[in-house]
Amino acid sequence: MRSDGSAWSARRWLRSAGFAWAGVRHAYGTQANFRIECWAALGALGLCVWLRAPLAPVALACALVLSLELLNTALEAVVDLASPQRHPLAKIAKDAAAGAVLLGSAGAVLVGLSVLLPPLLARLGTG
Repeated sequence: MRSDGSAWSARRWLRSAGFAWAGVRHAYGTQANFRIECWAALGALGLCVWLRAPLAPVALACALVLSLELLNTALEAVVDLASPQRHPLAKIAKDAAAGAVLLGSAGAVLVGLSVLLPPLLARLGTG
C-alpha cells in the first residue's frame, strides 16, 4: 500500500498496528519462550504494583525482552526462508539473535532484582 502522503493518518496507523498485533499474536501462539516472557513480565509488573515499586524501569526491561524476542522470531523466519538447508551463516544469525534475547533477559533480571528485592524484603520484614 502506498502512503497517502500525510505524516499522520489514523487509518494508516490502525492498519500498521493491526499488522504489528498480528506479529505479536503469531509469536505468542508459536513461541514458548515468548509466552513465558509475557507471563514473567506480567508477574514482574504485578509485583511492582503490589510493592509500590517504581514501574518504569521494570516496564522498560520487560518491553526490551519482549521486543528482542519478537525480533529473534522475525530473524529466524527470514533465515529459514532464505536458507531452508542448514548453513553455518544461518546458524550464526540465529545464535546471535538468541544471544541478544539472553543478554536482554539477564539485564531485565538485574533490573527486577534491584527494583523489586528491597521493597519485597521490607514487606516480608527481613530487610
